[in-house]
Amino acid sequence: MLEVDRVSRSYPTPASPLLVLDSVSFSLAAGERLAVMGPSGSGKSTLLAILGGLDQPTTGSVRLDGVDTTTLPPVARAAFRNRSIGFVFQEHHLLGGCTALENVLLPALASGDVSAPTEERARGLLGRVGLEDRVGHLPSELSGGERQRVAVARALLLSPSLILADEPTGQLDGRSATAVADLLVELAAESAAILVVVTHADAVADRIGTVRRLVDGRLLS
Repeated sequence: MLEVDRVSRSYPTPASPLLVLDSVSFSLAAGERLAVMGPSGSGKSTLLAILGGLDQPTTGSVRLDGVDTTTLPPVARAAFRNRSIGFVFQEHHLLGGCTALENVLLPALASGDVSAPTEERARGLLGRVGLEDRVGHLPSELSGGERQRVAVARALLLSPSLILADEPTGQLDGRSATAVADLLVELAAESAAILVVVTHADAVADRIGTVRRLVDGRLLS
């Protein structure tokens, strides 16, 4: 369960604080999905960063599986984030010197648990995203859509409770974008993960299902 309670985020400016998020509240149960849309600068990426523990709210709280991530100390929050939250960004953020398989295994490397079953899961995920014949390829040897599919597999490696995707198809053509969106929905559903996607694309939002808009810092129904 993801519980977001009256989350606000403001930033200091010389004149007055700049309010980016204004008392955002919602909850999602295991397996539920949400697409967040809104104009540029509306706070979508800020909201995702707070949900993922990459940023802290000015006020309010975020609880995932009963854990209030806003109160965790930095080291504990990083460990919880690696174990329980999977990220897919607009830029795939693959390491250029690592193969597709090695990139998928990065969350396990961070937790110090690169076991044979974990590697088997990584290979299985690459197969699920249609890259079983690209396991040993470097990112430079993959297309944009293939690189993003590696990023999806990486986000799912440790079976996170929450998957966050920030414009995951923004750099892709229409066909690749819908394929990646469908993969996110399918794989998240298989593991009963909560899926939150920030997107500008109506076609992607339609595939996610429930859509809410962030306008002037407020999340509208």
